[in-house]
Amino acid sequence: MSARLPVTRALAALVENATARPCGIGELPRVEGKSGWEPASAPYTILDSLPAEFDGPPLWDWHADAKWSYQITSVGERGDQVEWLADRVRAGVVGRTDDRWAHDLRVPEARVIDRELTYDAGGEPSVSAAGAIVSYVQRVTITVTPA
Repeated sequence: MSARLPVTRALAALVENATARPCGIGELPRVEGKSGWEPASAPYTILDSLPAEFDGPPLWDWHADAKWSYQITSVGERGDQVEWLADRVRAGVVGRTDDRWAHDLRVPEARVIDRELTYDAGGEPSVSAAGAIVSYVQRVTITVTPA
């Protein structure tokens, strides 16, 4: 079975590349500023790990495939801003150009064999009680097999 952390890091890098905006893993992303590492300004994404599924031989056998699930939350100040960011996330993770993925997802010591968008907020962003933060949730599953 392939380790999860390399998949998580590769997916976060893909999201950053596809959106040209910071992506935090499980927390608000930080960017290098004049006074050191500072919280990123909106819009940005947060990548969270969700429960996984496994196929093939027993887990102790390193030939088992793994389906790693993630939630990608686009965060911004306005609804149109998070929908724009969610469009870029969707195109980056599951977008295709001809018969290929639009963006490579390279995972050390594993081969990505499938990518699936399993949930999309469908244009219904949630607004915080204060009204200053808007979020848009998408969930994806990345299936990997040992290289």
